[in-house]
Amino acid sequence: MAAVPGGSTFNALISLGRVLSNKRASGADDAIPVFVTEVGDDHVGDIVVNFLKDNGVSAEYVNRRRDSKSHISLAFLDENNDAQYQFYKDHENASIEDNFPEVNEGDIVIYGSFFAVNPVLRPIVKAFLERAHKAGAFIYYDINFRASHIKDIPVIKDSIVENMRLSSVVRGSLEDFQYLYTTPEHPISAEEVYEKHIKQHCPCFISTNGGKPVELFTPSVRAEFPTDPVNTVSTIGAGDNFNAGFIYGITKTRQDGVEMNVSDFVTMSVSSWQSLIKSGQRFSSAVCQSLNNYVDKGFPA
Repeated sequence: MAAVPGGSTFNALISLGRVLSNKRASGADDAIPVFVTEVGDDHVGDIVVNFLKDNGVSAEYVNRRRDSKSHISLAFLDENNDAQYQFYKDHENASIEDNFPEVNEGDIVIYGSFFAVNPVLRPIVKAFLERAHKAGAFIYYDINFRASHIKDIPVIKDSIVENMRLSSVVRGSLEDFQYLYTTPEHPISAEEVYEKHIKQHCPCFISTNGGKPVELFTPSVRAEFPTDPVNTVSTIGAGDNFNAGFIYGITKTRQDGVEMNVSDFVTMSVSSWQSLIKSGQRFSSAVCQSLNNYVDKGFPA
């Protein structure tokens, strides 16, 4: 048993913070990731904030809710080391100030999970996403939809569509979309998800499915990228770190002198997509081989 700070976007930002910190230590001029969230004004909140700072992530925009408890999630590994979750969260009383960093053209925004569609937070989150979209930021939306929120679908489905329309890339596991759009008796394929639910809102879609190939759909590319087999210790953070590796791939490509603007993704070649997706798979594979939610501090960039 272990207790560690976590959460989907949190895990991705910690991995990015660690890798970019390693590069800065070597003299590279890399940006510092910024995390926006809300936590309680309690001991768990203290741990979360300090952990961000210790791993190269700015906590300037972490909102501390007075007289409230931080959310807790429990993950239980089955015989295949896949995780089943139980959540202890007070979503109805969540709060966040309209205290977001300024976003400019070329900046990268990664967001997702129920935080992105929670009706209580929606007005502020939507306003920020609209500002980022208007500014020309690259916006990466990880659906990360859990079975515990199936009952909320009628209330949040419009917000999911709004998020897709504001995003440059939508990423999700096939399991996410089974919860959203089907029943266990009527499974859905990644291609069906793209054709019926995504492409009219967002042109670029990445579907992951555990150890099976990653599937990519854009107006000009349909492709599969095999996943190398690994000795899985835990799948916690696998998708989150795919996101981290994908985002890191963008920053590295730019540092290599290759322009990569929002409009470029719609027409990008298979080889360019492959480079980004392979970076995501490398981060994901590393995390699956440990009990950590994020890559090790010495993970090579």
